[in-house]
Amino acid sequence: MRDLQKALADIDAIRNQMAAATAFRGFGPGALATTGVLAFLMAAAQEVLIGPPLAHPIAFFGGWIVTAVISAIIIGVEMAVRTRRHHAGLADAMLYNAVQQFLPAGAAGALLTLAIARVAPQALWMLPGLWLVFVSLGVFASARSLPKGIHLAGVWYFVSGFVVFALASEGPHLSPWMMGIPFSVGQVAIAAILYFAPGEADG
Repeated sequence: MRDLQKALADIDAIRNQMAAATAFRGFGPGALATTGVLAFLMAAAQEVLIGPPLAHPIAFFGGWIVTAVISAIIIGVEMAVRTRRHHAGLADAMLYNAVQQFLPAGAAGALLTLAIARVAPQALWMLPGLWLVFVSLGVFASARSLPKGIHLAGVWYFVSGFVVFALASEGPHLSPWMMGIPFSVGQVAIAAILYFAPGEADG
């Protein structure tokens, strides 16, 4: 029994090593471009409907949280389908590695949002810039298994985060476009990078 367990553990370790060394093809350009469009539409809707974001923080931040959840569902569903199609027997390990790479940044962003909203609501203006920086960290963490050009998207999110942080600190004030433009451009850029990468134009 011990030999069998050791053999199964060795096989699992080999599968994980193969998954870590294999280019991940689970992210679909179509899903990522769709999330960029959603970000643009959310910014446009908030510009028209809610007025100054800090005067209506629940509507502003709630709208972006809902957008993020919907985007995660869209990306996750297509990712699961594409991973099964492209990676076959390594699908589970590939999905696990992909989620594991981005999860720390996503979890940190979510927990920081809760902490600021609960103990320092006067600092809510900082969140858009911080969210962008956390997304950039997630992109960089995932870059090892994605096309080389993906670093450019990480740089875009990183720089955008600090630009938005600087702009929002002047007042402080916010605009829906401080979220809409960086996320729209960033997501569409990632979609284009994946689409034009070798073997990825089937999304």
